[in-house]
Amino acid sequence: MSYSLRQLTIILFFSASLHSSQASPGANVPWITYDYVAGNMTNGGGATIIGPPAQLSGINATLTDTIPMEASGGQAVELTGTGQYVELTAQAPANSIVVRYCVPDTATGGGTNYTISLYTNGVFVQKLPVTSQYTWLYGSFPFVNTPGSGSPRNFFDEVRLNGLTINAGDTVSIQEDANDTAAFYVIDLVDLENVAPPLTAPANSLDVTGAPYNADTNGVIDSTTALQNCILAASSSGETVWMPPGNYLITGLIYLPSNTTIQGAGMWYTTLLGSASLYNTSNRRVTIGGEGNNIHISDFAIVGRLTYRNDNEPNDGLGYAFGTGSTISRIWVEHTKVGAWIINSSGLVIDSCRFRDTEADGCNLAVGMRSTIVTNCTARGTGDDCFPMWPATYTSQTYTPGFNVFTHCTGQLPFLANGGAIYGGVSNTIEDCAFTDIPYGCGIYIAGTFPVGANVFSGTTVAQRCDLTRCGGRDPNGWSWRAALTIAPGSLNGSVNTFQNITNVNINHINITNSLCYGAEVLNSSSSGVVSNVTMNLVNISNYGLQVAGVYGVWAGPWKGYNVAGSMNVEGLTVNGNAITSMPASGTDVVNQTPSTFTFNFVPAPAITPAASGNVLQLSWPANYTGWTLESQTNAPGGGISTNWGIVPGSTTTNQFSTILDNTTGSTFFRLIDL
Repeated sequence: MSYSLRQLTIILFFSASLHSSQASPGANVPWITYDYVAGNMTNGGGATIIGPPAQLSGINATLTDTIPMEASGGQAVELTGTGQYVELTAQAPANSIVVRYCVPDTATGGGTNYTISLYTNGVFVQKLPVTSQYTWLYGSFPFVNTPGSGSPRNFFDEVRLNGLTINAGDTVSIQEDANDTAAFYVIDLVDLENVAPPLTAPANSLDVTGAPYNADTNGVIDSTTALQNCILAASSSGETVWMPPGNYLITGLIYLPSNTTIQGAGMWYTTLLGSASLYNTSNRRVTIGGEGNNIHISDFAIVGRLTYRNDNEPNDGLGYAFGTGSTISRIWVEHTKVGAWIINSSGLVIDSCRFRDTEADGCNLAVGMRSTIVTNCTARGTGDDCFPMWPATYTSQTYTPGFNVFTHCTGQLPFLANGGAIYGGVSNTIEDCAFTDIPYGCGIYIAGTFPVGANVFSGTTVAQRCDLTRCGGRDPNGWSWRAALTIAPGSLNGSVNTFQNITNVNINHINITNSLCYGAEVLNSSSSGVVSNVTMNLVNISNYGLQVAGVYGVWAGPWKGYNVAGSMNVEGLTVNGNAITSMPASGTDVVNQTPSTFTFNFVPAPAITPAASGNVLQLSWPANYTGWTLESQTNAPGGGISTNWGIVPGSTTTNQFSTILDNTTGSTFFRLIDL
């Protein structure tokens, strides 16, 4: 995969779809999700539906955080008595289950443990252990565990279980029995997955459970030293560290020197566990830290025990520097401060990882990250951005930050902040991603919010082919309501006199559906800042203002009285089915409440008209399309990349394909490039 330095200005598809014929936005996951809003999970026995949150009268109306705000689709099923249940019919065979739930905190905070009952086809299977120890935070950021501080959030946790037998058509029920003693259970969603058998030891490997390492697989005896010694021996001899199925108690940093390869039996079988009794000591947590090049880790889980957030303490989960030539694949991380906080890596690939229920970010590409690809990863229930790129400078950078890509990732249900975020750097990209149910922030956030030193926005920053569903929530940290997609220049390095401008940004093929507040916005977080050479192409916004009345589809305006300068080019914008071609638009679809220092520039997109023969395409060019070229590609027989089309402003260009165009699948696309 390569990313050209040329500016990708617009992609036009020969179909009704906004997306290409490749896989739909978001991660390709091996599980099926069931929830009430999707219509594939029902309630019974007197269980009730909670939510959705009531629509507020405006952005200044008082809002109280509630459990439905953090539920998928804003609704969930509540069980409050014996015999109440949620039920689903399995659409495919499965042997594992994940249940996202909420149970009560204790009166003094800190949570406690409960059970809930699992049934298949009406037959009791076993109790599922559920807890509130990792949920119910209060007060203002970074939040505390004391209920008296008010303003609760982080209501949901997850429990997972493997080794089941579920056939397609079986009923699966989560039920409150007489000996399930929580005052209430809120069931948000259920994932069913058919997990493959555990992997076996690779060739040329050292077994961490064998002599002389003898790591314990029962999660009782501390295996930190055993695992570290096995890593050092294997990296020196060119062998792979093999971690068989089991639970390994880890009570400190595991560092990975150059040429380290670690292979587990699978994220459902090999687990590195933290010690609950030691986890309040910051240097006794489960941390897998890269300290070299050519590092490869895969197929295990990291389960921490963190119940609070303190940004003065080091991160746990995955971290440190992975240098060059490294990969992180199929790692499950939960109950840590972050899922992955990676620095000083170039060409790193992070693939098919799951980040769940963290106190802060899901996967953050931080200091000195360059040409890193994060693909097919999911983040759910994080305590900060699901997938951020923050080129921070709190330590020295090995590589100039930039050319990083989040692609085909899914972010859901954080209890703070955003889905995908870019805070600076050279030519970073978010593409083919899905961000769903972001109740406290944006689906996509491109902003100068945090200190980045000299790593300001440069090159071309791209957000494309993404779905943003029920995003644009209320940030409690003084930001008020946000849009599903937000562009916000801000103060640079915390200075009130120096500003990080937002320049050279291309936003194209974004579907924004059921935005909680604004669909898209341009705003500023300081007393100055400029938006320049920013293009928004083929953005479709439908049903905005789901939770806040009186807002707009696209809005430019001040934050706390500060205003943004500059302009944005808009092409092919559709709001609630209406093509927006001018300013002001009718009604409240597009509103500019900035002074004259900012403008929306509406540029009509080329009209695509197929001829009657079925293999002729005509493109009518507006007069201002100078200095551009067009490439086309089709997946139909006889297709492929065509010769670049010449563009004559104010004229119609005709191209005849060798075969009939398929206008039903979106398999033909045209890339318009500003040279």
